[in-house]
Amino acid sequence: MEIHEISSKRIAVETLRKISSATTRIQLSEESRKKVMACRNYLDEKINSQEEPIYGVTTGFGALCNHSISHTDLNTLQRNLVMSHACGMGEEVPPDLVRLMLFLKVQSLSYGHSGIRLETIERLIDFYNEDILPVVYTQGSLGASGDLAPLAHLALPLLGLGEVFHKGIRKDAATALLEMGWHAITLESKEGLALLNGTQFMGAYGSKALMKAKDLQLWADLIGALSFEVYDGRIETFAPQIHHIRQQKGQIAAAARIRKILKGSSNMRQEKKHVQDPYSFRCIPQVHGATKDAIDYVSHVFENEINAVTDNPTLFPADDLILSGGNFHGQPLALSLDFLGISLAELGNISERRVYRLISGERNMPTFLVVNPGLNSGFMIPQYTAASIVSQNKQFCTPASIDSIESSQGQEDHVSMGANAAVKTLKIAENLEKLLAIELFCASQAMGFRDCRKTSPVLRKLYQEFSEVVPFVENDILMYVEMEKARQYINQTDPRSFL
Repeated sequence: MEIHEISSKRIAVETLRKISSATTRIQLSEESRKKVMACRNYLDEKINSQEEPIYGVTTGFGALCNHSISHTDLNTLQRNLVMSHACGMGEEVPPDLVRLMLFLKVQSLSYGHSGIRLETIERLIDFYNEDILPVVYTQGSLGASGDLAPLAHLALPLLGLGEVFHKGIRKDAATALLEMGWHAITLESKEGLALLNGTQFMGAYGSKALMKAKDLQLWADLIGALSFEVYDGRIETFAPQIHHIRQQKGQIAAAARIRKILKGSSNMRQEKKHVQDPYSFRCIPQVHGATKDAIDYVSHVFENEINAVTDNPTLFPADDLILSGGNFHGQPLALSLDFLGISLAELGNISERRVYRLISGERNMPTFLVVNPGLNSGFMIPQYTAASIVSQNKQFCTPASIDSIESSQGQEDHVSMGANAAVKTLKIAENLEKLLAIELFCASQAMGFRDCRKTSPVLRKLYQEFSEVVPFVENDILMYVEMEKARQYINQTDPRSFL
């Protein structure tokens, strides 16, 4: 069991791969523990000595910020906040993403600017380490005052409320606490607000989409190169001189990677009858490269976010300041997620176009990639499925970040809708995985009509390995079974093993 220590040390998005795994445990560093305790002590002193209202601590929330709360009701205020804001609906958040939400919430609270008690953070850590995962729903967040509804559901079990999955079994949170011998947390001043304000729902969904995107861009290059090979493309498409004079970083990298994948292919050296290839082949570096640049940009935004304090108000004990601001607003994530979704959809769009070419009976390939067309429909309908998924992705690409609906009686008059952007962007990434699986299925079938000994070592390894999972199709079979095998192959295989 690996232990990850939460500290002020900057973490990368890639670190979250192991964080979302049930085989990793987390703990606070001694440095973080001291910061958390010092900040809480500072807040307690302020509450006892300051007569001026402190938003969310001695006042109501949102449009109720001008309602003062007596010191005797501060605990009730925080409990009521969590209960009243747990208004999620829709699909349940998958376990790996709930685990990631827990981690990101602990990470954000560990910097000593939130005023939460050490005891409360450590219970969140207990949930993570003991695989007690709150039931959270995908709908309800405006991505503005943070992910209020999802994070309220994440926090409910601390109070013995709501539901959890404990080692995969669904049960009442109160039952899970009893079985563990734990008491329900009584939230003190500011704690409910610290738990509910933040971007951890957007952060978890977006980080998973981003990690998936990084894998799928590699798969897109590998599979696109295989399609290029069996389509008998012209290698000068990837000549470095073409790409260096445009100076687009992602394009240069994509061309270089595909040159590496195709290196050693005798097919690339043979004389061609055709002068040019269609754009879906000739412009692979330009299209794939633009997506790579988008992924790099979004990675930068998300790395900043997962290392940030995003609740409100924020406390600065060293400066003797309690400041009310808007770090919970999800606009940086919302814009980036919409951008990421569009860039991934384009990888799927161009992939489907290559599929269309492969089944079209061009360049000495049989119609629909089957030995006996007519009696057999062959690979006709996988392209239909790909076209349907591409169309759905286009619908998902309507930007969420351009929408805003006023709430809280006008106090929250601009919202990011970043949570909706995050959910649909992950769906786009999952759809891209299906589209690349269909292309790999078709390209592998096409290779069955070529001499695989003439291809490059990288593509030969890919083809031979994939063919053991999804063999050549002689006559019509249940195609959906093979398509799902192809998707699982992509999902479970590290593309870096070929590069």
